[in-house]
Amino acid sequence: MHLDHTDYLFWAAGLLAHIVLLVVISARHRAETFPFFTTLISANIVKTITLYLVAFHGTRYSYRVTYSCLTVVDLVLQLCVVYEVALHVFRPTGRWAPDVRRGFIIVVAASITVAAGLTTLAQTPAKTWLAAVLIRGNFFSSALMSELFAGMIVLSVTVGLPWKPHAARVAQGLGFYSLVTILTEAGHNIFGMERSSRISGDLTLLRIVTYLICVMYWIVMLWRDAPAPRELPAEIRSQLVAFQRLLEYDLRKLRALK
Repeated sequence: MHLDHTDYLFWAAGLLAHIVLLVVISARHRAETFPFFTTLISANIVKTITLYLVAFHGTRYSYRVTYSCLTVVDLVLQLCVVYEVALHVFRPTGRWAPDVRRGFIIVVAASITVAAGLTTLAQTPAKTWLAAVLIRGNFFSSALMSELFAGMIVLSVTVGLPWKPHAARVAQGLGFYSLVTILTEAGHNIFGMERSSRISGDLTLLRIVTYLICVMYWIVMLWRDAPAPRELPAEIRSQLVAFQRLLEYDLRKLRALK
């Protein structure tokens, strides 16, 4: 399979960026907080090396088969990351609220339905079944991820739950990448994925550059400590102290009645 210098450059940049991100996750002890995200980054390192070896030694068909299989693994891990972020947002005390869990299930079901519907409606000029599956699969995964994150934002605003800083940064990176991928895969549905096509090449380049930007964003944000909680104003603190004393007084009265 013939590759130019630009392909090798982006492969090296992606591999280096993922390695640096994994080092940051380990050094800042984020792996315990985000095990699925850590697994996703580790899998991307393996994916980059594997695709490089297949591209160097294999054929275009073997590359597409390998890429398709690894893309399925990537989608599964991304969905796990979505669930992981949801746990940080919607289960801050360690337990799901009944209304929140029901709302999250509705968001997931609606996202899958809409993404599947959009993928079915999309037309692709692919000449082979494998290319068609690859294009439609990429479009479905990007649409699904975008809708999941959008639905989670709406749900968190509705129930009034804030996003934890690092969980929000992980979601922002994946969400932004998914939005750009929708545009690039929609373009591939129209123009195909042939490497000889100038438009197809530009769309692929846009997707790769966007992902590298997201990885660098994660490197910076996950290296930083989460901002310290804001201190309560003195007036609110005094009101809370007064309320606590009143509650203790009422409890003493109840015990005395017993």
